Amino acid sequence: MRTIPRPKTSARQEGTIALINVVFLMLIFFLVAGTLAPPLDPNVSLAQTHEAEAVPPPDALSVHADGSVYYRGAATTLEDYIAGREPASEDAPVKMLVDRALPAADLISIADRLRQLGAPSVTIITMRGGS
Repeated sequence: MRTIPRPKTSARQEGTIALINVVFLMLIFFLVAGTLAPPLDPNVSLAQTHEAEAVPPPDALSVHADGSVYYRGAATTLEDYIAGREPASEDAPVKMLVDRALPAADLISIADRLRQLGAPSVTIITMRGGS
């Protein structure tokens, strides 16, 4: 009697190579995405708050203790900053990183000037303090 040969079963490769590739691509993506945000101005010491929600400052205006204004690392004026805003962000609030040594009267004056120049609102970025 003749026997029917069994079909050859090929050895199945495990899906670990595909999983490793996916994890590696995700790692690269998050490394690149994490470096897209501009760094904070190192010359500004932020004020601390205790009960504020955490909001990252993606593109904030830096105000140093002496009242000088910087945007993306370059010195600027409030007028130039407002004039240079992109049309899509004109309705967005102006975010400011303010040095804690800046006198409050100067801070209020800068915020008022930004509002006079057309900023819809001014948000001051602070550092969250520990409880």
